[in-house]
Amino acid sequence: MTDYHKVGPLMAQVVVHNGLAYIAGQVADDRKAGIESQTRDVLAKIDALLSLAGTSKSKLLALNVFLPHISDFEAMNGVYREWIDPARPPARACVEARLADPDLRIEISATAAV
Repeated sequence: MTDYHKVGPLMAQVVVHNGLAYIAGQVADDRKAGIESQTRDVLAKIDALLSLAGTSKSKLLALNVFLPHISDFEAMNGVYREWIDPARPPARACVEARLADPDLRIEISATAAV
């Protein structure tokens, strides 16, 4: 069985299938905020979506981080270090990529066990 959560016209924010939760790329609400604030906002959204899917960040398997400015890498990591459990870190990729809105500083997608 597949469960779809927070479904919009083009995508679901979370799809749960075969014991895995797939979280769509999340971006900050305040597009004018700096990288630290946007990162906190995105990670909070991921926490909420994981909860909606019946899981938590302790069961994260993988994260994909997209930064339009790779120079934001260290600042993003500072916030990420506060959020993630260093004993159970997920696999992670971080790439420099142009995002849909030029004011966005970060987008993150995730996969977690349920």
